[in-house]
Amino acid sequence: MNKGKITLLTLCLIAAFLSCNNDDDGVTTTPIRDRAEQQEKDKDSLIKYFNNHYFNSSEINNLLPNVGINDIVITELIDGETVPTGSTLLINATNLETKTVTYADVEYEYYILRINEGGGTESPTFADNVIVNYEGFTLKNKVFDSSVNAVRFDLTTLIPAWRKVLPQFKVAQFYGEAINVDTNGDGIPDTSDGTLEASNQGTGIMFIPSGLGYFANAVTGISSYSPIIFKFELYKKFENDHDNDGIPSYMEDLNGDGEFIVNTKDLTDDTDDDTDGDGDPDYADIDDDGDGILTKYEDINEDGNFTNDDSNGNGIPNYLDPEDKISNQDS
Repeated sequence: MNKGKITLLTLCLIAAFLSCNNDDDGVTTTPIRDRAEQQEKDKDSLIKYFNNHYFNSSEINNLLPNVGINDIVITELIDGETVPTGSTLLINATNLETKTVTYADVEYEYYILRINEGGGTESPTFADNVIVNYEGFTLKNKVFDSSVNAVRFDLTTLIPAWRKVLPQFKVAQFYGEAINVDTNGDGIPDTSDGTLEASNQGTGIMFIPSGLGYFANAVTGISSYSPIIFKFELYKKFENDHDNDGIPSYMEDLNGDGEFIVNTKDLTDDTDDDTDGDGDPDYADIDDDGDGILTKYEDINEDGNFTNDDSNGNGIPNYLDPEDKISNQDS
């Protein structure tokens, strides 16, 4: 595949990645199963899939680094057949990576087929907006969703797997006139002909257990408790500050689990991303510590580094400390 083109008009119009959103219309739920037990079942299903499906590895290698999701073909190996020359059984792929992550108090195992790392200099955080091209399909290779053109969405609104996988890739390299000009402030650079040419995008496939997907939810084309697969191309990332308090959202993940209050047992515990226990995690709270002073005004040094501001010297930055008397007086 040659340099991919992202149509800017399309990027402006498409604002949500509906099929990955936890708030999909038409979602139905079934009785909740034990997450740890379901993880083991899903792991067995994915390993079985790896043992009887192959992909066109040689063709992909010849296209690197400009490989797109349409260039990757996964095929079921029928009983009695052998893997064709130039293809590789997934279980034998040297670029198939096994990953583990704790989510909802369960250790999950998921897998990434790393096709291309990405030639850009940045990787998204779990809380950023990204521009991607994607295709989602089941273990029966049935496509349930895909993008026609690259789309932009907020990783915090999607199923957990996207927040775990995308930060492990880099964005694309871009070429085009006025690449750093953003006339309408939408975060998408202008070009004279309405497109940017991208190459060397981060490309891969994620194989995910249901616990990092829709779990008990059944959405169109996917039954509940189904492991699923996504091909993806990562083009760009945009740092989010959801509450516009001057602190990037990813920095308001106080317990460092890459989520906002998922594993919490007690909202009053400030390690669970909600400093003042008001039910709004810090990334969506304009007054993180509930002291009546907006977080954006608690950067006393005005250097953009809120962690340097500790007015009463108790070791807690002002924006997390309801007892910072100086900021209360000065604001």
